[in-house]
Amino acid sequence: MLLKTMRLLTVILAFLAPGLAHAAQPTRFTVEVRGKGPDVILIPGLASSRAVWEPTAKALEGRYRLHIVQVNGFAGSPAGANAQGPIVDGMVEELAAYVADNKLDRPAVIGHSMGGFTGLALARRHPESLGRLMVVDAFPFFSILIQAKDAAAAEPVAARTRANFATLSDEDLLKVQTRTMKTLVKNEQGQKDAVAWSMASDRQVVGQVTYEVMTSDLRGELAAITTPVTVLYAKDASMGFVGAIIGGVYKDNYAALKGVKVIEIDNSLHFIMLDQPEAFLGEVETFLK
Repeated sequence: MLLKTMRLLTVILAFLAPGLAHAAQPTRFTVEVRGKGPDVILIPGLASSRAVWEPTAKALEGRYRLHIVQVNGFAGSPAGANAQGPIVDGMVEELAAYVADNKLDRPAVIGHSMGGFTGLALARRHPESLGRLMVVDAFPFFSILIQAKDAAAAEPVAARTRANFATLSDEDLLKVQTRTMKTLVKNEQGQKDAVAWSMASDRQVVGQVTYEVMTSDLRGELAAITTPVTVLYAKDASMGFVGAIIGGVYKDNYAALKGVKVIEIDNSLHFIMLDQPEAFLGEVETFLK
């Protein structure tokens, strides 16, 4: 009788195991794991490849175990579940599940742009999932950049932006992205890479994520975040008047977040890790200590 029971359990587990393994796999992103040591999750920004973290990863992988995220639909990766939204909320939930399923002990999270916004949402909704957060050049409400007072005011512009990704010809989109990346990356190779990543991205996914980030406002939730947060922001002479006030804008927008560290990286545009890799790595090293 005991032998029959054990055989029955073996059969049941054989059927269950594949389902359990599948359930643990993220559907909105993939993860490349490198190195050994304390866990660090790296999340790229909108339409970016995980390769944006490569210089940082090479410097850290000898001392840290890196979990380098690639958002599905960005930089040539298949859209997968991201063919349907809401994408950012889904990513937040799957990141929390990834941390739990892999038994990561309150990892550090570093996110650039949209990735930083995602990290903020993770810290708000699942504070048990991370030990500290670095936000790289991202606001808790992105649409302050278009002077929207709230998410409702930003919605019409966000909707038009999403539609533009679907309707522009490849030629016109290339022109737009080439022009845009010159305002976001100073590094010449970085500009080329960022354009290539964006052109290889799934337009529906990029448009939807853009819409979601533009119409999401975490400013009212910052006071509830207990995770230690460091914010890096870019400043450059080419920004003109904006560069003169950008530090104050960042400090004002993060003022409700208790204990936040807001740090300027000079002579850099939005892709700080590409424009000022040494300065960026220095801040990362300090953050991880």
